[in-house]
Amino acid sequence: MGADLARAYPEAAAVFAEADHVLGIPFSQICFEGPADVLDATLNTQPAIFVVGIATLRILESRFGALQPIGAAGHSVGELTALVAAGALSFADGLRLVRERARLMSEAGAKQLGAMAALLGPSLDETRVICEQASAETSQSVVIANDNCPGQVVISGDAGALERALQSAKERGVKRAIKLPVSVAAHSPLMASAADGFRHILMATPFASPRFPVIDNANVQPIDTADAIRAALAAQLTGPVRWTESIKALQVRGATTFLEIGSKDVLTGLLKRIDRGATGIALNNAEAVAAWCQAAMGTSLT
Repeated sequence: MGADLARAYPEAAAVFAEADHVLGIPFSQICFEGPADVLDATLNTQPAIFVVGIATLRILESRFGALQPIGAAGHSVGELTALVAAGALSFADGLRLVRERARLMSEAGAKQLGAMAALLGPSLDETRVICEQASAETSQSVVIANDNCPGQVVISGDAGALERALQSAKERGVKRAIKLPVSVAAHSPLMASAADGFRHILMATPFASPRFPVIDNANVQPIDTADAIRAALAAQLTGPVRWTESIKALQVRGATTFLEIGSKDVLTGLLKRIDRGATGIALNNAEAVAAWCQAAMGTSLT
């Protein structure tokens, strides 16, 4: 992850070098070389996503100055990337938060084994009914974790309740119900202990007012004070990622073009399902970044 960015852009290489210093480990080597099982561990995956996103951001800033978009949003851990982009949080503090977030989630997952699954086809209301019935029948908990886009909802919770929800989904004719290869029930009540621990860490972290609106996952509202940011980041661990609503909130503010910074193009794909008329650009490798920078030269970036 990010190796091509670091080779092509000194600004990106500097971000990875700073990550090594902040974490006190050769983290860039893990990102660039793996092995895959080490990089795929939650403790490393979340920081890697964050570092690659900020490395991409620094490339854009070096060419266009401090960006001033209509607004920003981040999917789950990406909300921390959005806050750094908006100047509400330093890279070093953000990286420490991401690492602690990942550690606390891993510990919570080890204490209470959970599971997650993606349902393709049902509406949000249909999925809510499936979760409520499965929870009642098993005396466990399964909830909506991500409203990714119309027709794609992720559910999360106790393994038994989730299995019942998957069975119920198939009985209701849901076209695809896919169990995800994770053991951490993110964005569910099973992350309550992680949220409690994260609140303490957030209280010791300095935040500034964002330069532009950042729409939070939990309440789909701009978070513009230190207290609001802390509350939103803690609530996110047990609450759903309301991504469809987040995109629409940015559109209400006037957004028509969306830049995705990171190593994938998942959010650009979701955008197409939310609104085919919106323009999504995934800056997910050095070639894509170079092409977009070249196209944007001479324009006024907002």
